[in-house]
Amino acid sequence: MSHDSFIRRTLELAEKGRGKTGTNPMVGAVLVRDGKIIAEGFHEAFGKAHAERQLLEKFDQKIDSKDILYVNLEPCCHEKKKTPPCAQMLIEKGIKNVVIGMVDPNPAVAGKGIDLLRLSGVMVEIASGMTADCLRLNRGYVSLMTKGRPWIVMQQARTPDGEFAGPDGTFLKITTPEQDRWTHEFLRAKCDAVLIGIGTALMDNPRLTIRHLPTSYQPLRIIIDSRLRMPLEANLVSDEYAANTMLIIKPGLPDAVRAVIPELMKRGVRVMEVPHTETGIDFSALWKALTTPAEGFHGISSILFEGGQQMWKAFRAEKCIDEEAVLVGIPAVGSEQRKPLSSRY
Repeated sequence: MSHDSFIRRTLELAEKGRGKTGTNPMVGAVLVRDGKIIAEGFHEAFGKAHAERQLLEKFDQKIDSKDILYVNLEPCCHEKKKTPPCAQMLIEKGIKNVVIGMVDPNPAVAGKGIDLLRLSGVMVEIASGMTADCLRLNRGYVSLMTKGRPWIVMQQARTPDGEFAGPDGTFLKITTPEQDRWTHEFLRAKCDAVLIGIGTALMDNPRLTIRHLPTSYQPLRIIIDSRLRMPLEANLVSDEYAANTMLIIKPGLPDAVRAVIPELMKRGVRVMEVPHTETGIDFSALWKALTTPAEGFHGISSILFEGGQQMWKAFRAEKCIDEEAVLVGIPAVGSEQRKPLSSRY
């Protein structure tokens, strides 16, 4: 029996947790009997039951010794977390065969879940042919465990001549509808958050939403707005997704500048203070802030960075770009134009 198709199904289930699991991995699980799936589960959201537990808690049949549980990530075994360990539950429920897609990179697990299962007589296999796909799905989680920061994809659009904006710096529509659909499906829809700087926000007045394909998921919108210049009429803080926006500001701003914060919070906008250095944002502090769950924010593990040239330079200097997507296009005559926004001050 090929394990690949069943691991592939766990990945499809795991994807349903996109944007909801916070700093936790996306995990799906299926229970197979005689070559057919008889139960499924996935990690729905941060703090909720893990995939294996969700599956087994709603499964009302007796476990057969030949049943096989497939899961894209090694079952957890550590105690210091919000939910009970899954490996022990599998043992207690009588699961005798487990196939996983990849070992958990979390040092608290990292093979220990497999060892616990095997010591209890459970047969454990790794579907090595699907490991790359499993790693790809949870590349953000892997990055948190191995680099201490989110996985970062940089996207930029330019003309064949290397231009990014109009002659006066204003917004220039470069990409085609086909390119837009591709970026929304394979970049925005595959990251927890989209990040830009305040300069791009003012010049382009973007929405940073997924619009070119049917979806119920929208990424978090993060704007580095050190001096809190975002005008209240900007799309990012006034549209129907305002509660999905986060402004990163420097601590210690004058009260007159901070006076707008209550109105932003009323709209659901989250304003987060992050330390800065003499040259700009403190990246170490930014990663810590974005990956530390607090007050209803469960953290993120992947970022699509769409900032302007100054931000590109800062991110490159930090050497934190894991992937880069460059879209080359020729602006159509009469293509979309946008009037720049006026800064609050």
